[in-house]
Amino acid sequence: MTSALRQKAAQMASAAAAAAAGTGCYSQTSWALRRLGAGGGALASAATRRRNCSVAAAVFDNQNREYVIVGGGNAAGYAARTFVEHGMADGRLCIVSKEAVPPYERPALTKGYLFPPEKKPARLPGFHTCVGSGGQRQTAEWYKENGIEVLYEDPVEAFDGKTQTLKTSSGKILKYGSLIISTGCAAARLPEKIGGDLPGVHYIRDVADADSLVSSLGKAKKIVVIGGGYIGMEVAAAACGWNLDTTIIFPEDHIMPRLFTPSLAKKYEELYEQNGVKFVKGALIDKLDAGSDGRVSSAILKDGSVVEADTVIVGIGAKPSVSPFEAVGVNIEVGGIEVDSMFRTSIPSIFAIGDVAAFPLKMYDRIARVEHVDHARKSAQHCIETLLTSQAKAYDYLPYFYSRVFEYEGSSRKIWWQFYGDNVGETIEVGNFDPKIATFWIDSDSRLKGVFLESGTSEEFSLLPKLARSQPIVDKAKLKSATSVEDALEIARSSL
Repeated sequence: MTSALRQKAAQMASAAAAAAAGTGCYSQTSWALRRLGAGGGALASAATRRRNCSVAAAVFDNQNREYVIVGGGNAAGYAARTFVEHGMADGRLCIVSKEAVPPYERPALTKGYLFPPEKKPARLPGFHTCVGSGGQRQTAEWYKENGIEVLYEDPVEAFDGKTQTLKTSSGKILKYGSLIISTGCAAARLPEKIGGDLPGVHYIRDVADADSLVSSLGKAKKIVVIGGGYIGMEVAAAACGWNLDTTIIFPEDHIMPRLFTPSLAKKYEELYEQNGVKFVKGALIDKLDAGSDGRVSSAILKDGSVVEADTVIVGIGAKPSVSPFEAVGVNIEVGGIEVDSMFRTSIPSIFAIGDVAAFPLKMYDRIARVEHVDHARKSAQHCIETLLTSQAKAYDYLPYFYSRVFEYEGSSRKIWWQFYGDNVGETIEVGNFDPKIATFWIDSDSRLKGVFLESGTSEEFSLLPKLARSQPIVDKAKLKSATSVEDALEIARSSL
């Protein structure tokens, strides 16, 4: 180390605040170079600056300060993999997480993780990212081997864009050159004053939540699931594996109201009822009551009726975790941090990915926020490719949703549906749900906008994204007269 560099490091160590304000060595300069695809000489100059500036990192609590990912969910794990693939992780990347474990495939928490012990439940480290897409299992050792610094159980609580620093709950001060916000969502909660925090009331967002719920399920007799969406349906299906008295309560007329048509929902409701699940529709919770032991004992509805329960699972949606990054720019309409088609925020060197990103949904020409693992994976990869290369291709996402339930041993029937596209327009339903059923959404111009399929073959499922992206003009009369799902899909295929 030169004497000049030693002197500089000493100055920064004695005046951390001033140093933080003056060491944005990687920020706008290297960000611009990466964006514009600067030549070898310019990149060499940037690399020299990085080496010189790395001396100053000693005053901060993260050694690898060029790139910082805030959040330890699905998107963070896939972003880390992309950094490694480009040879830009070792000694450069830091992940700051509120969780005690490395990123994992979060959908497992409401599916296989909730199976009873004798039915082979999923457990970590079995589903760390990126196994959900056929990739390597990224355990804590994987991050160490690839030179990635991970700060566990220490969420970011404060952010200063001027000094490019972050402060964690433990008081650590972290420096970044490029910041990737990957904070995801938090479960929407019932108010404490109506019993939302009683013992025996559960929310599922992380593995600690799932562990707590599994412990309750092992002792439970009667459970109430509040909410008829994704979480509610998946948790209720898992509860059937425990042979528990299960009731689902929700305010809508049918389950999965954001996607399912009434007719489609009825088929699934009948299947759940065959597995012993009871539905209370069009109902609102007035409060959750506690027994003499202080634990939840019942759900009291607005109409005064009472549903007994010793365990309650609340699945009423989620809210994007934008704090403490509101100043970066929050989209009021959809929530989340607004980004462009390459996941750049309005502030250079700051990106947002996954559930928390409000991004341009190119094929439908609107700003959207998608809470789904598929988008978390793809947005992470696209963002990091943009950050590390001269890629300038806009993110062109095709909405995709799926669910897999009743997959435990001994189940009378496993369920696996997939949906691609946009659920707008007239619907045409084909099939009898024994086992297949398909629903097609068609607009006023006879264009196919979205397609749903239950229990399809791999070949049939692979056709769905082609149809949804191409949006072909289909013959509605032929589709309505199709005598089987296979015939309907062939009619749709012939329209491509």
